[in-house]
Amino acid sequence: MNNKMKKPFLTTREIVIIGILGAITVVLGMTPLGFVPIGPLNATTMHIPVLIAAFIEGPVVGGFVGLIFGLSSLFNAITRPTPISFVFYNPLISILPRILLGVISAYIFRFFKSFDADGLKKMGMAAWLGVIVFLAVGLYKNIAAKTYGASAILNGGFLVLSAVLFIWIMRTKTKASAVVLAAFVSTILHSVMVMGGIYIFFAQEFVRAIGASEALVNSVIFGTIITSGVPEGILAGIVSTGVVTAWTAGKSR
Repeated sequence: MNNKMKKPFLTTREIVIIGILGAITVVLGMTPLGFVPIGPLNATTMHIPVLIAAFIEGPVVGGFVGLIFGLSSLFNAITRPTPISFVFYNPLISILPRILLGVISAYIFRFFKSFDADGLKKMGMAAWLGVIVFLAVGLYKNIAAKTYGASAILNGGFLVLSAVLFIWIMRTKTKASAVVLAAFVSTILHSVMVMGGIYIFFAQEFVRAIGASEALVNSVIFGTIITSGVPEGILAGIVSTGVVTAWTAGKSR
């Protein structure tokens, strides 16, 4: 008789992590913390807990946190409607891409970790240089326009943090660059999935809702992938690198 206990689908630790990161996702969706000015554009932070879950615990935990993100997005669309909220009533746009984000990002992270340390380091340094330039442009625009509010403070803070992380990546031999690369690529992929769903199901309605010409459907929808995905990817790379690095260091003690 086999007395070995069957391994549970989710361990207690994984359930706790899903609960904590899922709760953070909900809070971000209900507060101004979910929308942050960065560089010359704006970024949402609501997908970052999904990435962190996927990076530290794998695709199953990432998928569950992504499900919470999707349900939160659907709930917000219903309870706090905006002119474009109708597109998120469709679960193929509000929920499915967020679940897939949690699953796919775990494998993207594993893919980058498979590179040798030197090659990964070079890719990471190149990515961080791009981040630093982007943030520097945003800070310059703040200074030129003499706007020294939250946007300028955040740009300056993220710029300093990015410079510190760049120096750290340059001096270390770890594979921490995998986090920022995976976070950026996963965020762009998330934007592609969401905006692609909008294009398939609601292209004309979406463009009319934001007051743009229907002749500009392609440029509006796919341009949003760049204007939203890039700053969100940068922010995700900064936050995820800090959290995952701290988590990994804590586990190794």
